[in-house]
Amino acid sequence: MSQVKGYAARSADSELAPMSFERRQPRADDVSIQIDYCGVCHTDLHFAHDDWGITQFPVVPGHEIIGRVTSVGSAVSTFKEGDIVGVGCMVDSCRTCPACEDGLEQFCLNGMTPTYNGEDRHDGSITFGGYSDSIVVSEHFVVKVPSALNPATAAPLLCAGITTYSPLRHYGVKPGHKVGVVGMGGLGHMGVKFAKALGAEVTLFTRSSHKVEEARNQGADHVVISTDDAQMEAIAGQLDFILDTVPVQHDLNPYLNTLCYDGIHIMVGLLDPVDPPLQAGALLMKRRVLAGSLIGGMPETQEVLDFCAEHGIECDVEMLDIRNINEAYERMQRGDVKYRFVIDMETLKAA
Repeated sequence: MSQVKGYAARSADSELAPMSFERRQPRADDVSIQIDYCGVCHTDLHFAHDDWGITQFPVVPGHEIIGRVTSVGSAVSTFKEGDIVGVGCMVDSCRTCPACEDGLEQFCLNGMTPTYNGEDRHDGSITFGGYSDSIVVSEHFVVKVPSALNPATAAPLLCAGITTYSPLRHYGVKPGHKVGVVGMGGLGHMGVKFAKALGAEVTLFTRSSHKVEEARNQGADHVVISTDDAQMEAIAGQLDFILDTVPVQHDLNPYLNTLCYDGIHIMVGLLDPVDPPLQAGALLMKRRVLAGSLIGGMPETQEVLDFCAEHGIECDVEMLDIRNINEAYERMQRGDVKYRFVIDMETLKAA
């Protein structure tokens, strides 16, 4: 076992604070990683506050991890000491079920092991995430970071990036398609960038008129104020896809009506029940589809990094001293970040 320093929440009503804990002894297929950067996801906040009632305390959040390989196990063949690598939202799965064999480990039929607040499949210990100075992960769940990427801005690609890239790729977005993106946060701004890089004409839906210029700067071809009935009516029946990144309950019906026949509304942000109720006629009368998507498997996670390197795509980030993590959480709740915090783990040394 090795002693590690990190930041943890010890209860739902406590602030995150420094905590020392132990990482497991590396196994034969493990990669040991010194963490340089870790993105801050809204999911981290939910787990720290136990908003979903499933947190096992203490919890060390963080699943957008970029670092440097410090050692590898005897069975590791893909990585070597000094490599710049990434670890995303999961660190294990059964690896034998149909989903795992298809490279869709996030849908493992026996349950994937999340990077934090999960149970290690081998020793039953609770996993701790990337708000720490190092981590040990099986080779299968580590990805290479292309040299063309800035490691700091690459960190959010391992969650915000893959979450928006995967459904666009899965449903075959290509030149000529019209894609609507709902929401202009950490997920939404990446959705705009990916849809544009795939050749689509992109419309950004926002409730805030002050985000119009921001959306255009991100690459949106059109911006629609979703609270303006006239603007929503003007785009009715025109879109092939909607990528819905909003993480709180909102009315889906107006957005469904902007889809053409056979259009697909893809949910990537909302985990709660749909409220207000869905008007099923909006689906039936145009053969529309309401779909969902969750991160991506390991092959696709490597693919999104390579895609970003090829197309010069990066997440817009604000660098963070880990000692300011609680303030950052408060700002996240207010939507006061453009568009993702990334912790410089060098600051952990002074914490």
